[in-house]
Amino acid sequence: MGRSGKNLETSLSARLRTGPFALPALLALSSLFALGPVATAQTATASNALPRVVIPTSNRPTAPVRPVNPTTGILYPWRLNITATVFWIGEAPSANNPTPNDKSSWDQQWSENFGGYDDPDPSSRIADQRSGEFRPKKFTPRLNPFYIALPYNDVASWSAHKPEASKVIPWFGRVNPDPGKTTLKGRWVQITNGKISCYAQWEDCGPWVTDDWEYVFQGKPPKNHSNQDAGIDISPAIRDFLDLQSGKKCHWRFVEAAQVPYGPWKKYGQSTGPDDPQQRYLEYLRKIRDEEYQRKSISDLQRR
Repeated sequence: MGRSGKNLETSLSARLRTGPFALPALLALSSLFALGPVATAQTATASNALPRVVIPTSNRPTAPVRPVNPTTGILYPWRLNITATVFWIGEAPSANNPTPNDKSSWDQQWSENFGGYDDPDPSSRIADQRSGEFRPKKFTPRLNPFYIALPYNDVASWSAHKPEASKVIPWFGRVNPDPGKTTLKGRWVQITNGKISCYAQWEDCGPWVTDDWEYVFQGKPPKNHSNQDAGIDISPAIRDFLDLQSGKKCHWRFVEAAQVPYGPWKKYGQSTGPDDPQQRYLEYLRKIRDEEYQRKSISDLQRR
């Protein structure tokens, strides 16, 4: 996990359970099933502008760019000039990180599920913009190597959420989780350093604290004052892709899964079985699509 404070919550390994999104998400269905290659770095339109969210489009060159659906294409506000620190799966305890990172706040077997030690030493890593490979040299990760920690955990126990969780987490009502099931694990964020941005998933809590919902969801300054008021932990893959060293500033914001383009952040960890929240959401959309298809008459189908 990020930093101290995790030891109170590392035993929480509940998997994220997503519920059905609103029916208007069907408008984005074609872009979800026909995602094509997208540039692995998003460029700002002006030197001092923040990068926009890039919506994946069809892999057919003639396909038009599809607009963002207002339900699934929510644009969350940026958290500006936030100090980032680098952490990694398997990190041993140290003065800056007194808690080992073999477990996360939501995964008791984080290192094992990832596939091994996410060695941060640049000489032990692949960092290639042309191939899109950003990972350890010694093994192929089974989880997304583009991961982050933010200083909040929505779960208070195996059977309960923290009292403010349902009020401050924007997507809580849409997910409608079971008691004690986190709504945060696997959430996508966009991170930018200068004109370059990448996408990553929220997989742990930190740095240092796990209760700073005012910063994470309301944009107040981080309550943590260690490591230059650090407000986000980033993985070695993010560091290498953005050339964002520990202690430097970045901007970040939440994005919806449908807004995340293909890139190095989608090369690994996307097929995790029926319990994967993204897979369950796609299955839900397929079910709705099939039900709509079955309601069509023969004449409707013949006019297609």
